[in-house]
Amino acid sequence: MGYLSELRAVWGHAPLFAVGIGVMILDERGRILLQQRGDDGLWGTPGGAVEPGEDFLTAARRELLEETGLVCPNLHLLDLPEGLVDGPELYHCYPNGHQVYMVGMRAQGTLPAAALDNAAPDDSGETLALAWFDLDNLPPTSANANIVKMNLLRARVGLPPLPLLPTPAPPPVTGNFARALRAAAGKRPLLLPGASVQVLDESGRLLLLRHARTGLWALPGGGMEPGERFEACAARELREETGLTAERLIPVQMQAGAEFRVQDAAGNITDGVGVVFRAEGISGSLSLSDLHLPAGEIAEARWVGPDELPGGGEWAGAYVREGVRGAFGKALST
Repeated sequence: MGYLSELRAVWGHAPLFAVGIGVMILDERGRILLQQRGDDGLWGTPGGAVEPGEDFLTAARRELLEETGLVCPNLHLLDLPEGLVDGPELYHCYPNGHQVYMVGMRAQGTLPAAALDNAAPDDSGETLALAWFDLDNLPPTSANANIVKMNLLRARVGLPPLPLLPTPAPPPVTGNFARALRAAAGKRPLLLPGASVQVLDESGRLLLLRHARTGLWALPGGGMEPGERFEACAARELREETGLTAERLIPVQMQAGAEFRVQDAAGNITDGVGVVFRAEGISGSLSLSDLHLPAGEIAEARWVGPDELPGGGEWAGAYVREGVRGAFGKALST
């Protein structure tokens, strides 16, 4: 039983994040490889859910092999922001009633058209058929996540976008999703998407926040709510935790995989799936007393240069260390 199936036993049909990878394979003529899906009979790219502890590229290779029997030597993740998957339009309700908001990454590679002669999907029933399609002659497509991928490829060759399927309005942002899911799921590993922000001042110093409960240092940031975009999450968390706003938030890193797993003092295990943004055009006054935060959640804010960083044991996990390293381009101690 997979990660999402296990959660459904305690969460029911209500929306969950489906952290996943979409795989776009093109042949020498620029045609896209699509699979006819077993759940709705419509067509989409290979891909699927990332499992706890798995990084996106590993998941891409696994899903491609399971759903097609093929191996793509040059399969790679798309650069940000093109590779990001998020947004309220990526709501999907499966035929069994399970609701998800799809988030994650896109991967791309090339194979010769003749590779399809050796395709051998597994026996799970996820793949009914496989075929190459021209981008201007696509079959009925399953879910907006696939339509968005087709539109990305169509835009590259000057074709107009396909219309998206209608979706319901996303639920309001309450800040309670991760807490509620943890209460239902217990201590098991949870894939929780979020965002953090590199904020540098005019002197090139980085803004760090020390959390009162743990005493550890982090970048401004936090968890996403269903239907939210990574960028919107970053902007919200920056405003709530610091009182600052950014004119632009530029995605610079996607972090996921076993190295970013954390376990808190209560034994709860979280696999962070986070985008680190670089803030530009900062405005506002730094304040730690925003009404959106529980009293005393942030104990201290500090602007630090590359030679003024906290010690190795003072970081709130590898996610923060990697985000800070990216800001300064230097290795940090563990």
